[in-house]
Amino acid sequence: MEYRELKVPGAWEITPRQFGDHRGVFLEWFKEPGPTGFSSATGRTLDLQQANCSVSAAGVLRGIHFADVPPGQAKYVTCVKGAVLDVVVDVRAGSPTFGQWDAVLLDDADRRAVFVSEGLGHGFLALEDDSTVIYLCSSGYAPEREHEVSPLDPGIGIDWPVVGRDGRPLQWTLSDKDLAAPALRQALDAGLLPRYREGTD
Repeated sequence: MEYRELKVPGAWEITPRQFGDHRGVFLEWFKEPGPTGFSSATGRTLDLQQANCSVSAAGVLRGIHFADVPPGQAKYVTCVKGAVLDVVVDVRAGSPTFGQWDAVLLDDADRRAVFVSEGLGHGFLALEDDSTVIYLCSSGYAPEREHEVSPLDPGIGIDWPVVGRDGRPLQWTLSDKDLAAPALRQALDAGLLPRYREGTD
């Protein structure tokens, strides 16, 4: 496993070693404990409470989602079929990197994963049909604690792709909830955002 912290503190890209032969491929997409284990590399643990699977058509844009802190919801995300551009946004009020974002291509070739700490915003854009994303969560879904900011907010300025992995133009498709999501500054003014705490992710 190789770990790389993203530009947004508290988020990591994880690249696994793949072992292939005439039968196919084997890899460990999460590992704990040991010198190449998750907690050794990131300095934290993942308390698994829920596992999700999302299947999306090309152009489906999900996010930017986050949960109230505490307890928040950390996520360990990978794409087991197809390809998505996975995006992490610092939505923590008072953070030195507030409003910054970073992205990782998750696909069924490199089989990378992304870890998103509690208090960060997360979303992804499917780059081909039937893109299948699975993620491990540190807490269960609680609709009263879930929030979103607009993934199209020019104040954040995410550079979402306009063509899919096959080179064809993407028609972005968002849920009604994500279409109605406030801009990051509006969410800040409304007191919806988690607070940044010095010395924590």
